[in-house]
Amino acid sequence: MKDPVSRTMLLLDIEKYSDRDDVEQAYLRRVLYDIADRALARAGIDGTQRRRADRGDSVMELIDAAASVPALLRALLTEVPAQLHGYNRLASSSAQIRLRGVVATGYVAVDEHGGWVGSDLNHACRLLDAPLLRAALRERDNGFALCVSEGVHTGIVRHDHHGIPAADFHPVTLTGKNGPLRGWLHGPVPHGGDDHGDTGAGETPVPGTSGDVPAPGAPAAPRPVQAVPDPAEPAPGARPAAPTGGVVFDFGGGSPRFGGSLVAGDQHGVSGGQVTGDVHLGGTTGEDT
Repeated sequence: MKDPVSRTMLLLDIEKYSDRDDVEQAYLRRVLYDIADRALARAGIDGTQRRRADRGDSVMELIDAAASVPALLRALLTEVPAQLHGYNRLASSSAQIRLRGVVATGYVAVDEHGGWVGSDLNHACRLLDAPLLRAALRERDNGFALCVSEGVHTGIVRHDHHGIPAADFHPVTLTGKNGPLRGWLHGPVPHGGDDHGDTGAGETPVPGTSGDVPAPGAPAAPRPVQAVPDPAEPAPGARPAAPTGGVVFDFGGGSPRFGGSLVAGDQHGVSGGQVTGDVHLGGTTGEDT
């Protein structure tokens, strides 16, 4: 096996290829190759700077590291949708073509049988096959869904080069058979896909911190347990609670009051005895009539 070399990887895949018959598949393969050739030519990448691998319903291109990646991305974002529109507007429903695409960078080696070997290439292939990218294509009106690797985003996309708006790419975590894969999806993140988009918000907030909201279905944070006072023992400084009969005793000074009524004069033996003297219970006395 030869030593690994740095390459830009372009992968394009046809949606629902296996649903077509042999004649339709042959036609779609020709269309796919034509689209790839035109896009690479638009990016200024000639035949000496690329090497193609045929995968039936998909095509993989190993591109020389000296070729311009920004030019390749601009061509993919403009040339591919335009070509798809031109083909599909004249094709029958069974011959319509829609594509998923991935651009990645990394190291690839060629073995003695002409096969391509490299973990970076494996990563790119898993990005291409991820359910979220398939779901994104289903929501695209232009028939093309593009995802770039973390390395391409860090080195190219995030710098907002001409024709490659950084704001149009969104971070996503794609589900691969060996675990989550980080990528950047061009265009809106799909809703209802099998994968979960990474919104950049980080982990689920812990309830109780500033501005946090418990995650859906999460139990609410427990409230502090407070001691329950004994009802038979009044709090310090509190006036006695009203008896069951609803009469309020106010001994804050002056004459006692019963529910707002005044008791004046001398009273003797209130508890269990007879009250004598002047008693005013919210009404008028005989002197007032």
